[in-house]
Amino acid sequence: MERNHTMMQFFEWHLANDGDHWNRLALLAGEIKECGIDALWIPPATKGISQEDNGYGIYDGYDLGEFDQKGTVRTKYGTKQELLDGIAACKNVGIQVYSDVVMNHKAGADDTERFEVIEVDPNDRYRVVSEPFEIDGWTKFSFPARNGKHSSFKWSHYHFNGTDYDANEDRIGIFQILGDNKRWNRHVDKEFGNYDYLMFANIDYHHPAVQAEMLYWGEWFINTTRCDGLRLDAIKHINHKFISVFVHAMRLKFGKDFYFVGEFWKPDLEACQNFLNYVDYEIDLFDVSLHYHFHEASLAGRNYDLSEIFEDTLVGTHPTNAVTFVDNHDSQPQEALESWVEDWFKPLAYALILLRKDGYPCVFYGDYIGINGENPIQGKKDMIDPILDARYHYAYGDQKDYFDHGNTIGWVRKGVSDFPGSGCAVVMTNGDDGKKRMYVGKKLAGQIWIDITGNHPSRVKITKDGFGQFRVKSATVSIYVKENALEEQEQKR
Repeated sequence: MERNHTMMQFFEWHLANDGDHWNRLALLAGEIKECGIDALWIPPATKGISQEDNGYGIYDGYDLGEFDQKGTVRTKYGTKQELLDGIAACKNVGIQVYSDVVMNHKAGADDTERFEVIEVDPNDRYRVVSEPFEIDGWTKFSFPARNGKHSSFKWSHYHFNGTDYDANEDRIGIFQILGDNKRWNRHVDKEFGNYDYLMFANIDYHHPAVQAEMLYWGEWFINTTRCDGLRLDAIKHINHKFISVFVHAMRLKFGKDFYFVGEFWKPDLEACQNFLNYVDYEIDLFDVSLHYHFHEASLAGRNYDLSEIFEDTLVGTHPTNAVTFVDNHDSQPQEALESWVEDWFKPLAYALILLRKDGYPCVFYGDYIGINGENPIQGKKDMIDPILDARYHYAYGDQKDYFDHGNTIGWVRKGVSDFPGSGCAVVMTNGDDGKKRMYVGKKLAGQIWIDITGNHPSRVKITKDGFGQFRVKSATVSIYVKENALEEQEQKR
């Protein structure tokens, strides 16, 4: 039996533009692995529109910090060689690396072109608000500094179906590009009528040459970086049929275990389910709905019904396709999708994703190591480490839930013989001090269980009928394990 797998998002939005992040990746790999994390999601490695760009304003997918483009050779995170060294360091200690990739748009074009467009309503992209007219759009990508190395493909307006700026009139709008077979793709999210267009020059996946180029690039990128998986950015805006083709092609080339997780930022479960149907459930999705539940619970305090925390969540309906998380770079303070989970609730939220049988949990760099910038936030490593330790050593086996109270909930993991000492009892409350009588097994009668978080001092003695009275202090979580669990682990060794 394998140990539990745990992912970390190894970046936050306000990382310093020091070119040292790939070096940090190599430096911290061993320490991170010792904490029980065996996969890292790293930020986009491709060249953006400037050195300060976080990678989502992608300019050149073939420049990983190798060419002098957009005023810099390195990216915000470092050079190509530093990236490859960082990934290799992770793999040397048994950590998989999932790279963030941006396939929806391109930015920072090398020149403008004149072409015909129609303007559409931003709130309904099917509603045309102009007659056809010409604009000067930033859609010409020739990558002169790269000079054809890695790929000779050059992008022009006919490889895109929309853009947002008319350089001739210095005017912003959503401009649908006209031409043969030019239209919004219908196999995308239906928000705003059609959410194909998001930003910059929007890649047109109707175009056969575009599809061929992106498949070629995918193979090149994975072969070059030797990553173990991809995090696909903004997939609700990308032709879902092409995403399915892309995933199957990469798996055919790199094996069935090559990992994919998509950012489908929408709490609407039906939309997530529709997408999963498109891709034959071959991709995991981040559980945005659960994140918003955590955010709401952290604001509502005792008025939130914890017994319903998993209602209408992806992990509740599609547990094998859900990546659970507490916060990320978009939800952190002052960012586009700000919905920061308050500090007091963070331990409860991390217990809810790390200590249960369902979902693939992802720990946020900003929570673990901290957030930079004008309003820095200190990391919570000391708080998260005991929960990670419990996941690695104890959170195994059948699960029995005690979600029978609005403020105080708990569950038991029964443990497995493969991992001596495993098994745990978790109890949390968003209200006053609480307790939960939970069954751990008659064969454990007489044993003493203790809270490894240190939040509660009680020593719980298991009764002859296999129950324990597990206590928790107000607005905290307690994780109880066998007092002699470490001895059992040592005997196994």
